[in-house]
Amino acid sequence: MIGNGKKDMAVIVVRDSDAVVAALREELARAGETERPGLERALALAEARTGVPDAELRGRWAARRITSGGYAGPLDAVAAVKALRQAEPGLSLRQAVQLSREAAAVPKP
Repeated sequence: MIGNGKKDMAVIVVRDSDAVVAALREELARAGETERPGLERALALAEARTGVPDAELRGRWAARRITSGGYAGPLDAVAAVKALRQAEPGLSLRQAVQLSREAAAVPKP
């Protein structure tokens, strides 16, 4: 029998953006005029990332890992899966395929 029907993902998304946003707000409340513009920008960036879906975060991570070895083709191609598994040898084929699909689905900036 091939496969066991389990959907296992080796990449766990750690969400601490709420804590980062709270810390930035606290610092902004205490900041002097020279520090405020940078903290306001950092807060805006952190708030923008708060609602990003797990699949998008995994996809961004996978895209970085796929391209880290010099791969420049489509992120959901067989060669991309191979590049991802070379970068992360602990991934199963199923996991690498799923992650490469998520990487290809990430909206372009």
